[in-house]
Amino acid sequence: MTTSRRTFLISATAVAAASTMGLAGCSSGNAGGGSGSGSNGKHDAAKTSKIAVGTKADSTGPAPEAPGATKGGTVQVINRGDFTHLDPQRIYYAPNSSLDLMVTRALTGYKIADDGSMTLVGDLATDVGTVSDNGKTWTFTLKDGLKWEDGSAVTSADVKYSIERGFADFTTEGATYAQGWLTGSLTDFRKKYSGPYTGKSLDAVQTPDDKTVVFKLQTARQDFNFTLAMYTYAVASKKHDTKQAYDKKPYSCGPYRITSHVTDKSMELVRNEHWDPKTDPIRNAYPDKFEFEFGPTSLAGTDRFIADAGKDKYAVTIDINVATERVQTVLTDPKFKSRIVQGIGSGTSMWSINTTRITDTEVRKALNIAWPLQQIRQTAGGDSFGDYATTIMSPLVSGYEKFDLYGKLTTPTGDPVKAKAMLKKIGKVGQKIVLAYPQTDTYDKIAVVIQRALEKAGFNCITKPVDQNSMYDIFGKVDNKYDVYWTAWSADWPTGYTVFQPLFDKGTVFDNSPNYAHFTSPAVTKAIAAATAIADQEQAGKAWAALDKQIMEQAPVIPEFYMRRMYLHGSKVGNVQMDPNFDGCMLYKLYVKK
Repeated sequence: MTTSRRTFLISATAVAAASTMGLAGCSSGNAGGGSGSGSNGKHDAAKTSKIAVGTKADSTGPAPEAPGATKGGTVQVINRGDFTHLDPQRIYYAPNSSLDLMVTRALTGYKIADDGSMTLVGDLATDVGTVSDNGKTWTFTLKDGLKWEDGSAVTSADVKYSIERGFADFTTEGATYAQGWLTGSLTDFRKKYSGPYTGKSLDAVQTPDDKTVVFKLQTARQDFNFTLAMYTYAVASKKHDTKQAYDKKPYSCGPYRITSHVTDKSMELVRNEHWDPKTDPIRNAYPDKFEFEFGPTSLAGTDRFIADAGKDKYAVTIDINVATERVQTVLTDPKFKSRIVQGIGSGTSMWSINTTRITDTEVRKALNIAWPLQQIRQTAGGDSFGDYATTIMSPLVSGYEKFDLYGKLTTPTGDPVKAKAMLKKIGKVGQKIVLAYPQTDTYDKIAVVIQRALEKAGFNCITKPVDQNSMYDIFGKVDNKYDVYWTAWSADWPTGYTVFQPLFDKGTVFDNSPNYAHFTSPAVTKAIAAATAIADQEQAGKAWAALDKQIMEQAPVIPEFYMRRMYLHGSKVGNVQMDPNFDGCMLYKLYVKK
């Protein structure tokens, strides 16, 4: 077992500030897929994501052409902040992955269609891999024509070396799944292998020739090819490894290379002439150059997109959501319709119930029934706050099935009468609830809304603000003194494993674990193991969906919102689409309009 610190441990600021920091959209209670404005102005796709496992043919380049796309030109990228890491082995967070998609490549990746549906394909590899030994051995063959930016070949030795780099003492920020499974030690794998800089090789990764990579896992993993699509496991150049300095300027085997990077100020990408589109089923790479500017606030950036002047006509962003102050302007003025990109993100916000303190399942169910989702969303700024969540899995996770055990879609205001009747039946009217929440202006108001709703439902609710920067450390303590507290989660890859195992496996109840509900159901843990062992991903998806419902029947959490994003872009950029994995726009698909 392992735990996930994904793309997000999603911050309260990201949700509470809605479009300012992390959410936007205009649907109400509907799960929306990724969407784009492109050349046709459509931006309101509302569907769950479909994730398929592709064939060798699916893994063959070039990527499908975008209608009307033209090659050339320069795109401006306006971002609030610089990328915290660019060294692939130090990448975990979404914005960093979005950038590295342009510069480097992994064995596998996702081909994303215009409707937001995803297909796992071979990126560097000819296909999604061959599994044997009941899931313990995975074999990949590299494509012909893969080259670094100096024209030298990308080889299996580079892939092996990149996996080994993930064990180094300076690459601790990245994911650790593969390291644990390759060594059989999920917590102290560096004691078994400490990286390539000691001169030692990792025997669990074999390279019988320049094109073949074989992974020998200690733990069977039927979805290991999904794991390898994480950018922690993208390839780094052994010949050009600069160790810590690699973080600012990784060597390229993707469609673009970094020519300059001034920390917190600017970065420039130009075309990598040695990238061959015939090897790449994922990236179009139409522009010749990308110029990044770091620093504008959300409001300042939004105003520049609204003005659409000068170079900003050619601008996009991957982290500036439409500012709260401008949401209504953007949504109500028809002239912005063709320049909006919006959709559901990859995360779900929820309120975790401390099951070591609230042990009665009926009390937890009553909390779900009483919860005032509609009032919370109104307090936070309206529909742009997100879509009502009734499940733990985001609609962008493979296998998602819609259900509503506690009537939140029919009665999003909460049903205090029904909840109070439930408490009365079990003799717990007046049940004390210590509600902890991230102390922000928005959540200070939301806490009052929740307190009033719970009091009407027969609870005695006491609110406790906590510092939003340390809240996960506080809530992660097994002996914390709170009953209900705000959390959020996003899957590391779009299958149920990285949702349910870290959040609900009984083996993950320890300090600083993301099992914030301290949930210890043996039946659920057994079901997690069973779903993990299913090789057919469609059948596995059904098992994860059933598990979602099984867990919600025990009500260890109160799902809140499927988080939404909304961006503007310049009028001279086409085929701008939201990335269902990383929540920003897909830089590798867009083009400059002539």
